[in-house]
Amino acid sequence: MTVTAMILAGGLATRMGGQDKGLIPLAGRPMISWVIEAIDSQADAVIINANRNIEAYEALGYPVITDHVTGAAGPLAGIAAGLIGCRSEWLVTMPCDTPRVPAVLIQRLADGINGAEAAVAHDGQRLQPAHAMLRASAADRLETFLARGGRRMHDWYAAIDTATVDFSNHRDAFDNVNTPEQHARMEARLLGWQKEAR
Repeated sequence: MTVTAMILAGGLATRMGGQDKGLIPLAGRPMISWVIEAIDSQADAVIINANRNIEAYEALGYPVITDHVTGAAGPLAGIAAGLIGCRSEWLVTMPCDTPRVPAVLIQRLADGINGAEAAVAHDGQRLQPAHAMLRASAADRLETFLARGGRRMHDWYAAIDTATVDFSNHRDAFDNVNTPEQHARMEARLLGWQKEAR
């Protein structure tokens, strides 16, 4: 099994004042760099989905792909671009605003897919649809879904054969940064985490 990991950084981040969330400093470095550090050793390749500040993302040393679908298509537009652009059998996605990606993310999704077309993380309380593994061959069907006006990730996963994978023992790993208040809390946690690691 070959796997490309794609970090979704193409959103508008309206609750963060429209800032490019992946590039916001978090505990001394861009938020996306925490995700890169966590996922790089798990995947055969890493790509970034971004729609602005492309040069800044390219400077991180990974290929950057942009959405093909125009308009407010949301994360599925980035996933569609990733399915088309990846050169692996599988694509694993995660957002740029969850800096504590589990070290077992890809392995557990792969173990849980059981012949399905996609596997999606479940934190024990709710589905985490941006943390998923999909067959690259699903690209055409996702583009058709989007062309017909589909936008909700839950609707897309309901339309294909999708396995749900238990990550209830890693619930904190899915805490994201959507607001300045969440940013402050996450920064404090990461700084404490770094201090404990020394």
